Amino acid sequence: MTGCLWPCVGAAVAGHGAGHRKAGLFRSKPRTPAEVVQHARDLVTYILDNKDGCGAGKRDAKHEHRMVELSKEVKEMKGILYGNGEEDPCEEACKQLTKEFFKKDTDTFRQLIVCLQYVDLETQKDITQVIANLQRQKVDSRLVASDYLETNLDLLDILMSGYGNLDIAIHYSTLLRDCIRHQVAARYVLESPHFRTFFDHIQFPDFNVQSDVFKTFKGFRCFLNLFEKVFSYMQYPMLSDLRQELMTRHKSTAAEFFSKNYDWFFAEFNSKLILSASNYFIRRKAIQLLRDILLERSNAAVMVRYVSSKEHLMIQMNLLRDESIAIQVEAFHVFKLFVANKEQAPEITGILLANRSKLLRFLKDFTTVEKDDKKFEADKATVISEILALNGAEK
Repeated sequence: MTGCLWPCVGAAVAGHGAGHRKAGLFRSKPRTPAEVVQHARDLVTYILDNKDGCGAGKRDAKHEHRMVELSKEVKEMKGILYGNGEEDPCEEACKQLTKEFFKKDTDTFRQLIVCLQYVDLETQKDITQVIANLQRQKVDSRLVASDYLETNLDLLDILMSGYGNLDIAIHYSTLLRDCIRHQVAARYVLESPHFRTFFDHIQFPDFNVQSDVFKTFKGFRCFLNLFEKVFSYMQYPMLSDLRQELMTRHKSTAAEFFSKNYDWFFAEFNSKLILSASNYFIRRKAIQLLRDILLERSNAAVMVRYVSSKEHLMIQMNLLRDESIAIQVEAFHVFKLFVANKEQAPEITGILLANRSKLLRFLKDFTTVEKDDKKFEADKATVISEILALNGAEK
């Protein structure tokens, strides 16, 4: 390891350091990752102390200079954490940056979050990426971000309230999803009064906000061990970098949440995401989310309770008549759980029997857009068989 202190990120460190001189005999010494964080911290402190100077037409030359410097420092941290485009990041450099970032008696994490609304869009994106990466960095085999959040849970309130400001809503929700990778943060958010407001935020007329709230909902669904179900087919720009980090974590937290909050959660879910939602995107994603919740093994008790409700059955049967085939198919995957339940409640059996002829006629010609969907056809055949068996009729 000759040359600069961190060879794998030396170009980034040497190229963006404050006070960097022109290449030559007297070139300045490359800074350490800790020094990069320290300078960024000083700049953020200045900007927050002078945030009244961030309004339109109010910035002076000194303030503008500090903003430009901060942008450079954030890019430099990003280069250390992600690599410089030619070489992979250096593990030791990442470790040193992380230690300084979460150093005791400093609060760089909080400062950057609060400062987000005062910087330009490009710097907002870079800050979001830096904080996302730091959520995964370990120092001495410990996720230091998790330890930090445990003693700074109020930061999650700041992030959850971010949907109230459309200028930073997307960035704050992205940061929130990074934070809820950690169980202490996930539990706090699930128990927070702010969580209920997501049902309202998802109905915002702004499509990007709708999409992003669903990403966060899926983040909580992703406590349910659904890592493999990444929605890669969704082409919307705001949905491209999706939810993978959350998908194998916190099953016990989710199960406990549903146990305590079953009534209000599904009341809100049904009324705001399924029954009253005129938006096709919201309704379809909501039914998919519901299916995934019910099919997760750790939520077996939730599934049994859900499929024992005649109100829930009637909702799914009405969705089977939706004008959208895609929504009909999604509803079928929930409806089949009611039919397949071996401990069917009498009122569920009664509804199925009362509608037996209509259901069989519907299912006979019911198909997906993909005509040769063998899994769907097999499921449909099973449902038909189960409905026929309700009163012992011959097939």
